[in-house]
Amino acid sequence: MHERRIPEWVRHAPAPSVRDFGILAGLEAVVRGILISVFPLVIYRALGDAGAVSSVYFSIGIVSLLVGLMVPSLIRFVPRRWAYSFGTGLFIVSALLAIEGSPMAVIAALALNTVAAVTTFICFNAYVLDYINRIELGKCETSRMLYSALGWTGGPMMGVIAMEYWPPAPFVISALAAVAMLIVFWRMRLGNGKHISRAKAQTGNPLTFLPRFFAQPRLVAGWLFAVIRSCGWWIYVVYLPIFAIEAGLGDQLGGILLSFTNGMLFAAPLILRWMQRTSVKRTVRTGFLAAAACFIAATALAGLPSLAVAMMVAGSLWLIVLDISAGLPFLMAVKPSERTEMSAVYSSYRDVSGILTPGAAWLVLLVSPVAGIFAAGGAAMIGAWAIAAHLHPRLGKARITMEPAKPPSDSETPLELA
Repeated sequence: MHERRIPEWVRHAPAPSVRDFGILAGLEAVVRGILISVFPLVIYRALGDAGAVSSVYFSIGIVSLLVGLMVPSLIRFVPRRWAYSFGTGLFIVSALLAIEGSPMAVIAALALNTVAAVTTFICFNAYVLDYINRIELGKCETSRMLYSALGWTGGPMMGVIAMEYWPPAPFVISALAAVAMLIVFWRMRLGNGKHISRAKAQTGNPLTFLPRFFAQPRLVAGWLFAVIRSCGWWIYVVYLPIFAIEAGLGDQLGGILLSFTNGMLFAAPLILRWMQRTSVKRTVRTGFLAAAACFIAATALAGLPSLAVAMMVAGSLWLIVLDISAGLPFLMAVKPSERTEMSAVYSSYRDVSGILTPGAAWLVLLVSPVAGIFAAGGAAMIGAWAIAAHLHPRLGKARITMEPAKPPSDSETPLELA
C-alpha cells in the first residue's frame, strides 16, 4: 500500500543512457578544458624557469601513472561511487590551492588536478562498460566527444582571457563546474556498478592484473593505439607552438589552432556515421595513416612554416577521428570481470604518453630542429597503422548468429556484436 506512494524512479532508478554519460563527460571537459592553457602559465610564473616546469610535469606524470594503477585496489575497499566523488572533490581542492598562488600551492594544485582526472576517468570508463551495450560503445564515444566539444573548444581561450581580467577566475569556474559534475553524477544514481564475480579471488596487489593485460593481444594493441594517439596530441599542443614561435608566426598561434581543432569535435556524429558505414578497423587504419602523412609532410615543409603548420592542423583533424574510433578496440575487448582493472590500465595511456613524448623529443632535438619531432610522431603512427592491420575486419559491426532451423517465413536472425 505504501509502496504505491513512492515514485517509480525512486524505487527503480532508470538505467543511465548514452546522453547521460555524454553530459557527465561534457562537464568534466569544462572542469579541465578551462585550465589546460592556464596551468602552464601559472606554473611558469611561479617558478620562472622552463626547465623547472618540465621537471614538474615529468614528476607529476610518474605520480599520476602510479596512482592510476592503484585505483583498482582502492575501489576494492572504497565503493566506486565514493571513489568517483573523491576524484571530483580533488578538482575542487586543486582549484582552491591554485587560487592561493604560492609556488608549492600551484604545484600541488596541478598534481591534484592530474590525480583527479585519472581517478574519475577510470571510474567513468568502468561505469560505461557496466551500463552501455558493447554495440553502442561507438555511439557513446561519439556522444562523449560531442558534449565535450564546447569545454575543450572554448575552455582554453576563455581560461587565458579570464585570467587576464581576474587571475582566480578560471579556477573559480573550474570549481563550480566540478560541483555541477558531482551533482549530475549522484542524480544518475550509478551506484557501484554491476557486480560480476570471478572464479578466483582477487589479490590486493595492483600490479597482479598486468600479466592478464599483456596476455591479451587485443588489449595491448588498443592501449598502444591510445598511447600513440595521445603522443600525437602532445606534439600538436606543446611543440607546434614552439615551432611557430621560432618561425616568427607569433606566440598566440598555438592556442588559436588548438581551439580551431577542438571545434571539430562537433563533427563527431558525422565521423560516427562514416565509421558505421565502413568499420572500426578501416577507420582506425585510415586515421593513423592520414595523420602520419600530415605530420611527416610538416617536417618536409619546415622551410615553409605556414604550409608546415597547415599540414599539422590537417593531421590534428585525423587525430579527432582517432579520438572517436581508436579507443573502441580496447573497450570492446575488455572482459566484464576485469572492467575496473583494465580501465586503470587504459587510463595510463595519458601518463605514459606524457612521459614518452618529452623524452623522445629531447633525443630528437639532439640531432634535429623542432620540426623533426613531427616526423618522429608520424613514424609512431605508421607503426600503429601496421598494428591495426591485425584487427578483426568486422569489429564493431553486427553479425548474424546461427539458430535452429525455422520455417522460411521466420528466417530473421538476431544481431550481436562482431
